[in-house]
Amino acid sequence: MSRDFPGCLEKGVVFLLEAVQTFLQMSLPLSLRLSDLLDIAILSFVIYKILWILRKTSSGRVLWGILILMFAMALFSKMELIATSFLLGKLVEWGVVVLVVLFQPEIRRFLERVGSSRLGVVFASNKSSPMDLEFAIAQTTAAYADMSRDKVGALMVFERQNLLDDVIKTGTALDCAVSSELLKNIFWNKAPLHDGAVIVRDGRIVGAGCMLPLSSNVNLSRDLGMRHRAGIGMSEHSDAVVVIVSEETGSISAAVGGMLKRHLAPETLERLLRNELLNDDTREEKKGTQIPLLNQILGWNKKEGDRS
Repeated sequence: MSRDFPGCLEKGVVFLLEAVQTFLQMSLPLSLRLSDLLDIAILSFVIYKILWILRKTSSGRVLWGILILMFAMALFSKMELIATSFLLGKLVEWGVVVLVVLFQPEIRRFLERVGSSRLGVVFASNKSSPMDLEFAIAQTTAAYADMSRDKVGALMVFERQNLLDDVIKTGTALDCAVSSELLKNIFWNKAPLHDGAVIVRDGRIVGAGCMLPLSSNVNLSRDLGMRHRAGIGMSEHSDAVVVIVSEETGSISAAVGGMLKRHLAPETLERLLRNELLNDDTREEKKGTQIPLLNQILGWNKKEGDRS
């Protein structure tokens, strides 16, 4: 009896699959097989994950521009605007090459993850732990209070949705927890990495001595040094939260969305970091799948709208 059990189980599974397929063919107007549904499910999952990866980078805006262009082409073709449709058609012909150039970092990152030892990380979504972020915020606040008192210059970037891999490559890659003593050692004026920025991702330090893009805003105050201009520039190019300690005055500042908040007390800094970092994760966990897919792809949220 036990020897026949695997064969009976196999026949039972085949019978069940055939019954489901027959039910689908009778219920749906189209003739669909289980293999067709599996094919659609796999393709949908891959497309969704690719869009989710793009959503975490500045390439999401490029994707939004492509969608607008495709909608415009369909509209102009429907309106029989021959010249405009011809011009957009030629633009699309060269668009494939342009897309390869624009999305080169994302394509390379995807292929590197495919070639990694574990294929599961290709579509894995990194989720930061609130406990790690809370610990990182507390340690950062403690370190900034000491460095502000001692007038030690510091520049830290807390990564959010936009990945900062290109910025991390300009410095020294690390993988360690945020601690007050470690930060004070990194930004000590005799340390080799003190001139650059520290990058924090998911509550962990992933880079130090990194170079940040300077702000192109010509209306900035003349008394702002290179740290402040680099911090503002980083917040202009991404959704990161940048915190700064002035080496001249010891004042603490924070840059979010291209706006600089100066002369912060350590308690105010901690409250700002909690509002900008922890509240984002809490809202995302509460909303879950309630957020429209289009908003997830394009990276829209209420906070970005408020900043603009």
